[in-house]
Amino acid sequence: MGKKNKKEKKGKGIEKTVQKTQKKAEKRAKKELAEKGEEDIESLIAEFQAKDKSLAQVIEEKCGPPSPRCNMSLTAHPEKDELIMFGGEYYTGNKMFLYNDLYFYNIRKNEWHKVTSPKQPPPRSAHQAVSLHQGGGQLWVFGGEFSSHTQSQFYHYKDLWVLHLKNKHWEMINSPGGPTSRSGHRMVAVKRQLIVFGGFHDNTRDYKYYNDTYAFNMDTYTWAKLEVSGTVPSPRSGHVIASIPDLSKVIVYGGYSKEKVKRDVDRGVTHVDMFALVPEGRIKDDTVPVKWRWTTVKQGGKHPSTRCGISLAVAPGNRAVLFGGVFDEDENDEQMKSVFYNDMYLLELEKGRWHTIALRGKKDEGEKKKRRKEKGEADMEEEAMEVTEENLGNLSLKNESGEDGAVSSETTYDDGIFKVTIGPQGGAVDEDGEPIESGMDVDLFRPSPRMNPLMTVKNGVLYMYGGIFEDGDKQLTLADFYSLDLNKLDEWKVIIAEDKKLQVWEESDSSDDDDDDDAEKMDEACGGEEEDDDDEDDDSDMDICFDDAPALMEGESVTVYFERTREYWMTKAQEFSDEEGLGVKGKTLVKLARDLCKSACSHS
Repeated sequence: MGKKNKKEKKGKGIEKTVQKTQKKAEKRAKKELAEKGEEDIESLIAEFQAKDKSLAQVIEEKCGPPSPRCNMSLTAHPEKDELIMFGGEYYTGNKMFLYNDLYFYNIRKNEWHKVTSPKQPPPRSAHQAVSLHQGGGQLWVFGGEFSSHTQSQFYHYKDLWVLHLKNKHWEMINSPGGPTSRSGHRMVAVKRQLIVFGGFHDNTRDYKYYNDTYAFNMDTYTWAKLEVSGTVPSPRSGHVIASIPDLSKVIVYGGYSKEKVKRDVDRGVTHVDMFALVPEGRIKDDTVPVKWRWTTVKQGGKHPSTRCGISLAVAPGNRAVLFGGVFDEDENDEQMKSVFYNDMYLLELEKGRWHTIALRGKKDEGEKKKRRKEKGEADMEEEAMEVTEENLGNLSLKNESGEDGAVSSETTYDDGIFKVTIGPQGGAVDEDGEPIESGMDVDLFRPSPRMNPLMTVKNGVLYMYGGIFEDGDKQLTLADFYSLDLNKLDEWKVIIAEDKKLQVWEESDSSDDDDDDDAEKMDEACGGEEEDDDDEDDDSDMDICFDDAPALMEGESVTVYFERTREYWMTKAQEFSDEEGLGVKGKTLVKLARDLCKSACSHS
């Protein structure tokens, strides 16, 4: 009976301490936001929405190129020679900015127009956008994320929007049963359906990666979670996705995820597998598939080396073009080397076969004129109709023989601003993981190495905008813009050159105070002093006991005891930090563990 009462007393002590810690954490969060001049994240989003609702009409104005940003969407207009850019984020190293800007790029005039509409979606990044021909042209947007300026608050969306391109009006679709809030997912259109796969959710305390599949029916405006048979891809985000409309087939490749190795230890996983989502049984031309199946795709040819952040755009002839990416190499326990790429690949979507793309360079104009005279107009017209698919289909003929020499080793990219390791320009490996040879002409201009560039294809031309380049802890946002004619595959055309002056990075104001902040958090968790604390029953020591703690040996000092049982106290400290949202780590976590140990010993 006495033992039971003692345990009940200890339980009440733990409960009391947790309540006080929660109260202090809430006070601290409010105080920190007030000091930063920052409102809570839901209020920030509500302010953006209220501002947009106050607009009475659509405003369209000619403007210069968008300010630097990344993780926006770039989509080809389904009816006009235009590209549509929406949203995005920009991190200066000190502040995070989120956008809900809507831009239209007129390809023929090389002009940008900014459109502001009533009731448009709130700012976001890492969303997905798909354009469709129906209803005079539509742009569908799902999900994404929002962050406060200090990145101390995050919010993931699960909303679905459609932009009616005829009148530039946004409409929010209220349909239950859709995917949970997420970003980093991927979305494509198949048979009058929007297919959403994967993504992740992170609330700073915990994270989750998804491998579920949802379909939004464009006729009934309803969501359905697909119960898919077969070999389901593992959870991931940042993968690439492409559809083969004629076959109602969806291809998923690569991606990234994190998994817990043990408590407080995560491991990043870069995926290199490929899957196909296909309907089960026969389907009629106008019928929406009901049953689906995942199958593993056996990849052939010269596939990219292991990387994430690679981008994809669907090209004519059920093929896709991929560019760039990054691979993080662990040099030791504390340092990591990021290898960026600027090589390009062709993927045959039906076969899962890879090819490296080698640009040919411009042909002599005199030779072209002579060729035109020799050939009749009808022959030239017929040739033009086939040239895109022929060029893409024949890309591999030169590369497969490897006659143009071996891939160069890693090099250092130095533009006077920063240095970074760049992977081999061929960057490809065979099925055994060995480097392969490339026919790429190294003298031709290529956009600089990067991850997550925005890519889309319009009228047989590939357009690529921006991306991210990292130099150590610096995340540099690119704002350059290029095009590549897939009919010719001769050379990249520069629409907006890379401007180093726009690649701004500011050291965080709080970086020097991180240790002090963590120490303050830890002191509060352990019952230390806190400004403006009006708790009358506050104690100076932590009121916690641990019934399952290893026994303290007779004559053993607290210091020796802690070192002997360090793993136990580190585990408890991490649990306590996670539960209370303290966010302490490193040396501060060790200090919290020591104080927990001392507090427990003093109460034993």
